Amino acid sequence: MSPVQVGILAIILVFVLIISRMPVAYVMIVVGVAGYGFIISPDAALSIAASTIYNTFASYSLIVVPLFVWMGYIAYHAGISRRIYDAAYKVMGSFPGGLALATIAASAAFGAICGSTTATAATMSAVAVPEMKRFRYSRSLATSVVASSAILGVMIPPSVIFIIYGIATGQSITLLFLAGILPGLLLMLLFMITTLIMIRNNPDLAPKGPQVELKDKVRAVLSGGVEVIVIFLAVMGGLFLGYFTPTEAGAVGAASTLAVAILRRQLTWKGFLYSLRDSIRISAMIMFLVAAATVFGRFLAITNIPVTMALWAAELPIPPVAVLAVILLMYLLLGCFIDALALILLTIPIFYPVAVQLGFDPVWFGVIIVLVVGMGVITPPVGANVYVVAGIVQDTPVTSIFRGSLPYLVTIMVCIAILTMFPQIALFLPGLFAN
Repeated sequence: MSPVQVGILAIILVFVLIISRMPVAYVMIVVGVAGYGFIISPDAALSIAASTIYNTFASYSLIVVPLFVWMGYIAYHAGISRRIYDAAYKVMGSFPGGLALATIAASAAFGAICGSTTATAATMSAVAVPEMKRFRYSRSLATSVVASSAILGVMIPPSVIFIIYGIATGQSITLLFLAGILPGLLLMLLFMITTLIMIRNNPDLAPKGPQVELKDKVRAVLSGGVEVIVIFLAVMGGLFLGYFTPTEAGAVGAASTLAVAILRRQLTWKGFLYSLRDSIRISAMIMFLVAAATVFGRFLAITNIPVTMALWAAELPIPPVAVLAVILLMYLLLGCFIDALALILLTIPIFYPVAVQLGFDPVWFGVIIVLVVGMGVITPPVGANVYVVAGIVQDTPVTSIFRGSLPYLVTIMVCIAILTMFPQIALFLPGLFAN
C-alpha cells in the first residue's frame, strides 16, 4: 500500500470517528501516530508524538493563546461586556429592532477584547436576551441574533482562530489580525441590514424600545465604549506600529483589561479566580488540539497528500474560484459535524497548499476560512453557539434558534461572496502595514 493510499484511508477513518462523536484531539493524535508508525516505524512515531506534544506546550508563540483567552474572561467577570451592551442599547434601543442591533454592535465590540465565539455567545446570552424578552421581542429572533452575531468575536481581532491559523500556516498573526477588521465590520453591517429587513417584513418580531435622552446616551458611550477603545488600541495600535510582537500584544491586552477592571473596581477576587480557572481550562483544550493536529500534520506530510492535492487542483480544467467554491462547500458540510477550531487544525494541512497553488493570497484565505468555519457554529447538528445560547436561555427550543439563524447563515455567505469579488477589503489594512 502506497503512502498516499494510507493517508486517504487515515483521513476517511478520522472523519468516521469524529462523526461517531469521539473527541477530535484524541482521534487526530491516535490516527496520526498509528499512520506514522505504519509508514516509518513505531519507534519513530512515538518519538515524533512525544517531541511534538512537548514542543507545543513549550512554544513561546503559543503563549499568546492563554493570554488572549484570559483577556476575554477578565472582561466578562469584570462586567465590561455588560457596559458595552448598555452603551449600544442606549444608543440604538429606541429604533425598531434596536435591541437586536445593539446586540450585534455589542458582540463586535466585545470581540475586540475577547477572541472567542462561544465566550461571546455566552456573554451576550446572559446580558442581551433578558432585555429583549422584557421588551417582548420574538424569542427566536432574540436567541438567534445572539448565536449568529457571536461569530464577530472571532472575526474582529484579537481572535484565537486567526492565531491558530497563523501558527499552522506560518503567516503573520499581525497581518491576519489587521485583515479581519474590515471584513468583521462588513459582517456586522450585513447582520444589521438582515435584522432590519426581517423586522420590516414582520414588525411583531421586535417592537421599539424606550426613548433615551442624548445625555444618557453620551454617558453610556463614555462609560462602556471608551474602555474598549483603549484596550483595542493598546493591542492593535502597538502591533500596527511595531512596538511589540503578537505574543507581547497578548500580555499587553490582558494587562490592559486587568488594569481597567481594577480601576473600575468591578472585578472581585472570586471573579479573578474564575477568570483564571476558565482560561486554564480553555487554553489547555486548545493547546492539546494544536499538538494533536501537528502530529496528524506530520503524518500527512510523509504521505505526500498535501502536495499531490495541490498539484491536482492546479491542473483541473476549471477556474480557481470554482475550486475555491468546492473547498468552501466542504468546509461548510464538515462544519456541521466538527468544532470550528478542530476543523481548521484538521484541514489546513490539506487545503492550504491547494489555495496557495491556485494563487490565492494566504492572508485573505485565512479570513475566508474563519468566516466559513464560523458558519458551523450556527448549523445543525453541532452548532456550538446555538447550544451555548440554549443552555443559558433554556426556555427557547434549540430548533427555534437554528431556524432563526438561517437568515444570518445566508448573510455570511453574502459576505464571503463580497470578499471573493473584492479581496482588497481584507487586504487593505495588511497592505498599509506591509508598506
